[in-house]
Amino acid sequence: MSVQTASKPVLEKEKSPRRIAFSQKRGKWDVQLSPYLYISPFFILFAITGLFPLVYTAYVSVHEWHLLLGQGKFVGFQNYVDVFNQPTFWKALRNTFSIFLLSSVPQVIVALLLAAVLNANIRAKTFWRMGVLLPYVVAPVAVGLIFSRLFGDQYGLINAVLEIFRLDPIAWHSDVIPSHIAIASMVNFRWTGYNTLIFLAAMQTIPKELYEAAIIDGAGRARQFISITVPQLRATLIFIIVTATIGGLQIFDEARVFDAAGTGGASKQWITVTMYIYDLGWGNQKNFGRASAVALILLFIIVAIGVINFAITRRISDSGSSKLGKNKSKTTNSTATRTK
Repeated sequence: MSVQTASKPVLEKEKSPRRIAFSQKRGKWDVQLSPYLYISPFFILFAITGLFPLVYTAYVSVHEWHLLLGQGKFVGFQNYVDVFNQPTFWKALRNTFSIFLLSSVPQVIVALLLAAVLNANIRAKTFWRMGVLLPYVVAPVAVGLIFSRLFGDQYGLINAVLEIFRLDPIAWHSDVIPSHIAIASMVNFRWTGYNTLIFLAAMQTIPKELYEAAIIDGAGRARQFISITVPQLRATLIFIIVTATIGGLQIFDEARVFDAAGTGGASKQWITVTMYIYDLGWGNQKNFGRASAVALILLFIIVAIGVINFAITRRISDSGSSKLGKNKSKTTNSTATRTK
């Protein structure tokens, strides 16, 4: 008998790789590019309304540029040198920092304390929370006009109260420090409630277990506030301090309407940097080149102080967070020991 060998199976031809359809490529591109397209309107608007004016201001600052005559020749950094040689610039810078410190520091502290009170179990929470926001709704010009009358030198309400207690009236519009205190009080009146609500919203996200553990260890309200509430508000504190710095160094409305003339006082005792920019560009000098130079100097100052505030706040909050972690571990160990 002849042995039949099994026939070898016929190998199928190797299939050639399929081409990716255009619809599949389009779907892949959609997944990769659509997130950037969704956020692109913000960057486009920022480039038009933020980046372009900044670059154009830098361009104007190195040219002679008159309000009526227009662009002149290129002068380099001469506008900056001229600004630094003007005593009014240094006076405006001093006044700006003084008003900034008198407004921003008490503003953040009072807003933090008010938020802690509103976060507690008090009656009519909604009423008080809405009440702290009312000053923010009032227009800055209206606030300036009201406070300019309150701090009037002759017929102001504050001086009238001082006379009742047989105290000498204060020259709010003539002396340097009193005028700064009056303007800072306007800023604090308007922005403290706004910052209070931001702090309050952040406090409501803090886990209740942290406070319960602190109560078990015998911590009082003050200790809970220092060791738990403040460290947990790190990001919010950084945001509030940075925004308060930016707003405090750009103050204009309150100082502008503090008197009828709006020039910063007879001897420029409360003129700010933004008021000085306005006076350079649209006042007597009508020099857009110098006004742009001051605007860029103010920008660099704000960025520098913002970075310093960010670093200091982050270091303080990090140290507070490390202490909070140690306290939590101690609390856990003590609770475990009691359970045993």
